Amino acid sequence: MRFRNFLLGAAVALVSVPVCLRGGVLAEGIQAASNATKAGAASSGTVTGVGQEPAANSASASAAGAVTPAGNGQQSSTNADESVATIRKTVNEVNVVFTVTDKHGRYVKDLTRNDFKVMDDSKPAEEVKDFRNQTDLPLQVGLLVDASNSVRDRFKFEQESAIEFLNQTIRPKYDSAFIVGFDVTPEVTQDFTDNTESLSRGVRLLRPGGGTAMFDALYFACRDKLLKAPRSGPLRRAIVLLSDGEDNQSHVTREEAIEMAQRAEVIVYTISTNISGMKGKGDKVLERIADATGGRAFFPFQLRDVANAFAEIQDELRSQYAVSYKPADFRADGRYRTIEILAMDRKNLHVRSRRGYFAPAQ
Repeated sequence: MRFRNFLLGAAVALVSVPVCLRGGVLAEGIQAASNATKAGAASSGTVTGVGQEPAANSASASAAGAVTPAGNGQQSSTNADESVATIRKTVNEVNVVFTVTDKHGRYVKDLTRNDFKVMDDSKPAEEVKDFRNQTDLPLQVGLLVDASNSVRDRFKFEQESAIEFLNQTIRPKYDSAFIVGFDVTPEVTQDFTDNTESLSRGVRLLRPGGGTAMFDALYFACRDKLLKAPRSGPLRRAIVLLSDGEDNQSHVTREEAIEMAQRAEVIVYTISTNISGMKGKGDKVLERIADATGGRAFFPFQLRDVANAFAEIQDELRSQYAVSYKPADFRADGRYRTIEILAMDRKNLHVRSRRGYFAPAQ
């Protein structure tokens, strides 16, 4: 599977739900749109989840199969558009996954709703709808592995570390993961599955070679995989990005890739493959991506430390909280809004979450 047309469209952190009623049939679609700018030209589009049809298409399908009541054996000749009742509702609810550590960096897992204050765009949230410990929520994980020539020397060791991480993290019939290798283009070597043997094969199919289009790969994984993956309830989305952070082939920018991750509500964990002993330019890029999405950046300067980084990510994924809240003074204007979760009445606690989201545009 190859990546094409990077700038089609994006999803929003809040959900705009069009509901169409036709002939007694209810069709629902989740519509998400954003504008992405490239070379001075803006482009926008709509992304729907796998197994879902856009509301308009669902309505059309219903109309095509609609018949008149018994006794009239002919299809109604009434213009289909005249029989459509459309209800549009913007669900102004923000979902945030976050992690809390103490001053020693140890995860704190016993906090309650009253231990936090949620700030949205520098104002207290109007209402906290839900608060829960995330330990048992399903995971959707994307493993993105840099397969460019720049990582050839340590590629085999990184593959084996990634396989061990997946074996320890993915729970059958509960979690799922996919594998993407990238050089000049992203390639899916294993699609979403809970089968760790299939995931291991997907990792081993990766072969190093070519340039590096890391931003394109991240953009693709967020928009075309995680954003479109079916979801039947609360879950967490994460990407583990294994790379040296150097990019010389991407069509999208670093900030566009970060924006797409934010729209898809994806936490990105980065593991640097730079083992020179000194942080380079690429390492700073990896830090920026992780920080903006609520993840962490790891810098294993020795090969054996790669496995430790994967182990720490696994531990964090089982040590998270989730909060759902209604923002104060919310406007569907497409603007970026900041998020800050503050620990109350507890000293020396550090809360890490994504920095913000994009409101839907009317």
